[in-house]
Order: sequence, then structure tokens, then C-alpha cells
Amino acid sequence: MSSLHPDDYEALAELRYLGRKFLRFSKDLLAASAGLNPEQYEALLAIKAFPGKSITISQLSERLQVKHHSAVNIVNRLAERKLLRRTEGEKDRRERHLELTAKGEGLIEELAAVHYTELRNRSAEMIKALQRLRQPG
Repeated sequence: MSSLHPDDYEALAELRYLGRKFLRFSKDLLAASAGLNPEQYEALLAIKAFPGKSITISQLSERLQVKHHSAVNIVNRLAERKLLRRTEGEKDRRERHLELTAKGEGLIEELAAVHYTELRNRSAEMIKALQRLRQPG
């Protein structure tokens, strides 16, 4: 039935294991150092990295792969902490554009630097697992 070789299962399992180890590291770091959950961090990162002037809540929803109302809840929590600000769209007043505040900029720079370093340290293992998946079984 399955066309996968036992090595393929091992490679899939290894990649998921390495991903989970990184996500555990990230979750623990975010909770301890910033009081954020992973979705809030990902939202700050998406806002910071979005090409162009600002991102809308709809675009953020797509980037985070969550429903619109979930993105609104994430944005509300970040706005309460003064990490981002919302502005009305110029053409459509129902639209909300998101920008990081100075506090949000400082926080995402600090957190992203730690994540970047951790990923660089783990990248050889992850690349090795990905390369195993690319090899024909």
C-alpha cells in the first residue's frame, strides 16, 4: 500500500521532532521573557516583515493562517500592550492597518534575534533531515 521506505518515515519523524524542539524553545522563551504566546510573536514578526507600508488584519489573518476574528483577538491583545497601533484605511474606513509601535519594534528585534540565533544553531540538523526527504527512496 505505502510507497514510503522506512528511511522516509524516519526522516519525517526526525524533521517533526526537530521542529517541535524549536517550537518548545520558542514557546518557553516567549512566555518567560515577554509574556507572549506564539501567535502573538508570529503576528509581530509578520507585521515587521510585511513588504510595504502596513499590513491589514485580513492580510495578517492569511499570514498566520487563522480566521479573521482570531486575528482581531490577537491584534486586540497586542494593542492593549501598546505593541502595535491600528489605523483606518484611507479608501475603506472599515479596513484596519497595523504598524508596530516603538515598544513593539524593540521587542520584536530582541525576540527575533534570539530565534534567529537558535535556528542557525539548529539548522544543520534540520537541513540534514530535509535532505533525507529529498533523496529518492
